[in-house]
Amino acid sequence: MSDTQTFEAKITTLGDSIATLTLKEAVSLADYMKVTYGIEPAAGAVMVAAAGKAEEAFIQTEFTVTLLEAGAQKIAVIKAVREATGLGLAEAKGLVDAAPKAVKENITKDEADKLKATLEAAGAKVEVK
Repeated sequence: MSDTQTFEAKITTLGDSIATLTLKEAVSLADYMKVTYGIEPAAGAVMVAAAGKAEEAFIQTEFTVTLLEAGAQKIAVIKAVREATGLGLAEAKGLVDAAPKAVKENITKDEADKLKATLEAAGAKVEVK
């Protein structure tokens, strides 16, 4: 294709709109074209083009803090788990004994970082995903 080729405004607007679709939107468009007009995309064309955009657009907003092990200061870790989760003594001890175990799920990055710091200060090994 030549760099000097020009296109009608309607075509460039349509092309630009299609190029910015999310993966979900691209699949929906493919379904619409198939149902409405009987037009099917070339095998994998929609998925390949949209997959790159979906990977670029994904930003993790929810995190899980997992207690990997309590370490030598098990009592301090149980206390930190109780304070962070509001669990009772038996429940917090059960969670610590069951490590590796999620302490909190679907929390913000700031909350996850604070919880990780608190648990590590108590002597635990922690992972944030």
